[in-house]
Amino acid sequence: MPFPAKKLNDGEHFMLDVHPHWWFYGPSALFLLGSIICTVFLLGKTSGILGTIVGYLGVATSIVAAALFIVQVVKWRTTYFVVTNHRLIDRQGVVARSGVEIPIKSVDNVNFSQSLFERFVGVGKILIESGGREGQQVIPFVARPEEVQKVIHEAIQRSRSMGDFESAPSFTGVARELERLEALWERGTLTNEEFEAQKRRLLG
Repeated sequence: MPFPAKKLNDGEHFMLDVHPHWWFYGPSALFLLGSIICTVFLLGKTSGILGTIVGYLGVATSIVAAALFIVQVVKWRTTYFVVTNHRLIDRQGVVARSGVEIPIKSVDNVNFSQSLFERFVGVGKILIESGGREGQQVIPFVARPEEVQKVIHEAIQRSRSMGDFESAPSFTGVARELERLEALWERGTLTNEEFEAQKRRLLG
C-alpha cells in the first residue's frame, strides 16, 4: 500500500516511498516459527498427561506468537518513509497515528549506520540532522540505507538548485536562524569561514 498521493502538496512529487525492511517483523516471525517447531518436537517426545500439558502450552504459545506477528505486520504495513522534492515523511499507524515531517530545505546532513548483521540482511538506520540544537531524527529498519541516503542527497541538491534554500520564508526569525547556524558550526557541519559567511548574509 503506497503513501496516499492526495496528502502531497501542490507541486510536490514522490522521490521515494517505502515500508520498513522485512526485519521490522522478522523477530516476531522467528518467535512464531520457533514456537511451532518446539511444540511439534516436544509432542513427539512426550505422551499421556505430560503430552497433553505440553500440547496446551504449545498451542497457547503459538497463538500469542501469531498475535504478535500479526500486530507487527499491520504496523509494518502502515509505516511509511517517504522522500518528496519538498520534505521527508516518517509516519506510522492508521487509527492512532504518529509521525515526523522534515522540510528538505531544513536538512543539513544525512548519515546511515549498519551493524555486520544488518549489512547481511540489507537493513540499517538513517540519521537526519536538521536545523536546531536537537534537530536529529533516527529512522530505523531502512532497507538499503546507502541508496536511501543518496535519494535524500539528490532531493537536497535539487532543492538547492531551484533556490529553495535561499528563497524559503523564515518562520523562526533571525535569532532562530542564527541559533541553527551555530548548532551546525558546533557539530562541525559548517567550517568557521562558512559560519561567518552565512552569519554576514543573514545579518546583512
